Amino acid sequence: MNLELTPQQNMGTACRAPTFLKSVLVISSSTVLSRILGLVRDVVIAHLFGASRAYDAYLIAFMIPHLLRRLLAEGALSSAFIPIFTARLTKDGPKQAERFANTVFTAALVFFAVLTVLGIFLAPFYVPFFADGFSREQLDLTVRLTQITFPFIALVGLAAIVMGVLNSYERFFAPAFAPVLFNVGVILSAFGLLSFFAEPIYALAVGVLLGGLGQLLFQIPYLKDRWRYRPQLDLRDRDLQKLFTLMLPSVVGLAIFQINSIVDNKLASHLAEGSISALQYAIRLFQLPLGVFVVSVGSVLLPTLSTHAAAKDTESFAQALREGAKFSLFILLPATAGLFALAQPIIQLLFEHGSFTREDTIVTTYALINYLPGLIGYGLAYLLTRAFYALQDTRTPLVVGAITVALNVILDYTLVGPLGVGGLALATSLAGIANALMLFVLLQKRLDTQDVGLTRLGFDLAKMLGASALMGIIVHFLALWTSPLGEFFAVGLCVTFGAGMYLGLAWLWECLPAQAFRRLR
Repeated sequence: MNLELTPQQNMGTACRAPTFLKSVLVISSSTVLSRILGLVRDVVIAHLFGASRAYDAYLIAFMIPHLLRRLLAEGALSSAFIPIFTARLTKDGPKQAERFANTVFTAALVFFAVLTVLGIFLAPFYVPFFADGFSREQLDLTVRLTQITFPFIALVGLAAIVMGVLNSYERFFAPAFAPVLFNVGVILSAFGLLSFFAEPIYALAVGVLLGGLGQLLFQIPYLKDRWRYRPQLDLRDRDLQKLFTLMLPSVVGLAIFQINSIVDNKLASHLAEGSISALQYAIRLFQLPLGVFVVSVGSVLLPTLSTHAAAKDTESFAQALREGAKFSLFILLPATAGLFALAQPIIQLLFEHGSFTREDTIVTTYALINYLPGLIGYGLAYLLTRAFYALQDTRTPLVVGAITVALNVILDYTLVGPLGVGGLALATSLAGIANALMLFVLLQKRLDTQDVGLTRLGFDLAKMLGASALMGIIVHFLALWTSPLGEFFAVGLCVTFGAGMYLGLAWLWECLPAQAFRRLR
């Protein structure tokens, strides 16, 4: 849909900086807890399974419902649902918005039930495609794990609709906190159910289902006075048809992006045992700043941008997006520098115990270092994609995604030979940078506005880049100096010193988010 935005002088500015930051902090605080528990989960898994044959099988099995979650739940469904629900709420009122939510939830119940049954019974036929380098025994284990974990997609699909309603009403806490329950489910299952299975890895698969159920049930009480589900299905509802129309290119686009994961895992299944596990441990650390901060910013931005898009307020739309990008970069730049400086000691501290060996640490560090160049690219691409979704334009991210994936696959096959696991990670990084650049150029053209403050923003970015680089260099040498004292002391001291140094420089150079927002205004 081609929606042209025009400035409205009386609409006010975008989201006010204090409100924006407060909403981001509400989500970030919950997300930090979730990510901490996610790290605890990974530490537990590393201790119990290391980078092993069984964990490789689990990762392939969980990859399938996890990919479908990105395609059909928290990806296409949520992103298409929020702008339509917000527009209906704004224009037609709460009762019509509730009617739309009832229709979507009922349709989702039917769809995900059918999908789950098909996914379970057809697993022996499609699973071998994703891990053609596995032995027969490992492949059989992967099929059984897939059949156990597959209902996860139904649970998180329904949870995504609830999340969309809550975010549209700017109730951000429950959707941000819900993933905590997923991690709790996996951790408790790993400890409590391990002894009940001849193959201990099944405990993790059961934990996935318990965690998905927790994500759904936790959010429901927060719908009080906003939405109470009543079975209702009107296939003629214009917005339901619009939802399907918006979802289709988004699903295709997200499916194209998931080709990256599929190709990475297929190629890694032909490398040394544990290569898939090493990529997974590395990408967990890579995604930590993205999940804690960028996804939080995106959750706040999407309903805000959708409101400005519905009002055709170009100035406020651009302002809100600019604030979100600025805040994200303020976090991602030092995170990239810090992870470069502390990659190996962090991995040693978190994972190197139990079944996780020194060789696993070396391979995982190698993968992480090659992922890190793309951290900025993926963070900005996430926000820019949400901007297009708010404009109800899913076609542009689709086209850009197809180009990006083609590039990524070419780089995968080019780099995996000489660089192994590191080549797969580096290919992902370079593709993410290209994705962000293409989306930025196209969105700038789409908005067709000169009021973007690029000069001032550029000065702030230069200051943040300088502060991050200086912090990273000093932290690197500090880590070498403190390494004889042990990873716990070295990492703790380096992180504390690095964070303090970066914030001090940002304050001194006046590039803290609140300071920058005031100047941009």
